Amino acid sequence: MKIHRKVLLMLVLSSVSSFYCHAQPGLDEMQQAQQSLTQSFFSAQDCSLVLAGLLAIGGAVRVYYNWQLGKPRIDMEIAAWFFAAIFMVLAGAFVRAVFGI
Repeated sequence: MKIHRKVLLMLVLSSVSSFYCHAQPGLDEMQQAQQSLTQSFFSAQDCSLVLAGLLAIGGAVRVYYNWQLGKPRIDMEIAAWFFAAIFMVLAGAFVRAVFGI
């Protein structure tokens, strides 16, 4: 009997206390933060494309240098630089999709 009273008392107290709890505002602040991000920064997609272009140019110069030196295994280096540039393009699209910037 005592246990049932304690459970009932806890249930009543928790339901009464829930009436006094208010949710914190958040939707307006998130929209304001998104607006400030889109106004302050250029697009993450543009940034990722610029970085991918720089990676591609740097990779092309390095591969050309190693090719001229006569290194026999440049195919792995070509793939590494290519996929680094692809990753940057996809990372920009991912950031744009998640954060909307």
